[in-house]
Amino acid sequence: MKIKYIFFILFIFFLTSCYNTERNCTEFKTGKFKFEHEINGEKKVTYFERNNEYEIETFEGKTDTSSIRWINDCEYILRKINPKNMQEKKAVHMKILTTEENSYIFEFSIVGDSNKQKGKVTKVN
Repeated sequence: MKIKYIFFILFIFFLTSCYNTERNCTEFKTGKFKFEHEINGEKKVTYFERNNEYEIETFEGKTDTSSIRWINDCEYILRKINPKNMQEKKAVHMKILTTEENSYIFEFSIVGDSNKQKGKVTKVN
């Protein structure tokens, strides 16, 4: 009976140790992207284009530009170029968690804030 448990535990350990999430972040440093999210039960779409220095975002017909400072291949800080209020002056920390062929899962938060949110971005070009 104990041998069955040992084999079961070893089998589970083997399966979990082989699981490795893909993080090919360099493929997503530049390009055109789409972020679909829900606000008050309504589906919204944000489009943005990112190069090595800037991210230009369009949401509901309004365009904003933010500067980018890369921390490493999978993390960067966004700061609005022309903030309109105190909230927009705060920098946002972005971290790519996993990547797939044409999309990635990320988390973001205001720099210094422990409240993190997650989303999925799709590369459109």
